[in-house]
Amino acid sequence: MSIAGPSPTVDEWLVSPPGRYMLALEQDYFDVAVADIFGYHALQLGLVQIDLLRTSRIPLRVTVAPQGAVSLRADFRDLPVESNSADLLLLPHTLEFSEHPHQIVREVARVLRPEGHVVIAGFNPLSLWGLRRSLGSRAGFPWDGHFIHLTRVKDWFALVGLEIVAGSMACYAPPCADQKWLDRFGFMEKAGDRWWPIAGGVFFLQAIKRVRGIRLIMPKWSDRAAPKKNLAAVPERVREEEGTAAKVRTQ
Repeated sequence: MSIAGPSPTVDEWLVSPPGRYMLALEQDYFDVAVADIFGYHALQLGLVQIDLLRTSRIPLRVTVAPQGAVSLRADFRDLPVESNSADLLLLPHTLEFSEHPHQIVREVARVLRPEGHVVIAGFNPLSLWGLRRSLGSRAGFPWDGHFIHLTRVKDWFALVGLEIVAGSMACYAPPCADQKWLDRFGFMEKAGDRWWPIAGGVFFLQAIKRVRGIRLIMPKWSDRAAPKKNLAAVPERVREEEGTAAKVRTQ
């Protein structure tokens, strides 16, 4: 059995057996995750070779990368996007290939509108994929990335007000270079969630931007007392005449 060797480019690795294996599972996850998220603006930051927004019903879907054939060329740390404007952001393996991943997380929190969603995928260092990176060559995608621990990502999210609402793992089989060995280890994908749920080669996280709301104080209409009616003043002479008339009637 051979383990996946380095690939000179991302595109070449994505069409290799482990690349196709990873992409199939990630596509399935993103298809379900984005299908029921509504809004007007969705951005995919990185891995633009794959349309991870294909099932989204958001009308404006934008692919973002520093270079290449994308909708918007930009640095992930400084997006030319208005604050509090995006409804959905996808980060497929974006953090581990940046020198400043925490800055990207802050930028994501800035761009997302309140109650906006972010979905990320990352390589898990506590897995057979992480072991392959530690023991083998780190040349080529994905082994030249900085695999980030899941707990650290969660801490970054909490600091910027991103509340995690869902998560999952995939790619429990080792990253074998030969398709026949991947097929033989197929049972590990089915048993992974039950027997070693934290050891998937890829982790997914979904989070929502929570913003402390402003309490609008409204007047308590039901508790307000009705204004008292002012009675017209009665002249003293009229009172005396009414009193005399009353005495006459009693007599």
